[in-house]
Amino acid sequence: MINKVGQIMLYVDNQEEAVRFWTDKVGFSLISSEENDQGMKWMEIAPTKDSETCLVLHNKKIVAELDPEMNLGTPSLMFFTDQLEKLHEDLSQQNVTVGEIVDMPAGRVFNFADNEQNYFAVMESKK
Repeated sequence: MINKVGQIMLYVDNQEEAVRFWTDKVGFSLISSEENDQGMKWMEIAPTKDSETCLVLHNKKIVAELDPEMNLGTPSLMFFTDQLEKLHEDLSQQNVTVGEIVDMPAGRVFNFADNEQNYFAVMESKK
């Protein structure tokens, strides 16, 4: 039986730029950076160092060469925050593409794009 989500794989064109985006602009922490003897390199990032779930950034080109059938599309991810307006303002001030805050049946939400124009959503945590 599955009891938690451990890692979410993100396949990116530029790993170093992606790490900088997620750590410098979104505020994630770099948990680890690994490389094997076949040239595969991956970085684990998470909202905090003790998060149960992390994002793993893989080089899209290398993964495609190793497994041409792999779906390398960006998953739809919904993040949660208890400071929605502050996060929206912080990302905007760092020239991150952000959508307007909208009211949805489940709560207030906005989206943002990374440097590769992949979009992610953020929803206000219930208090």
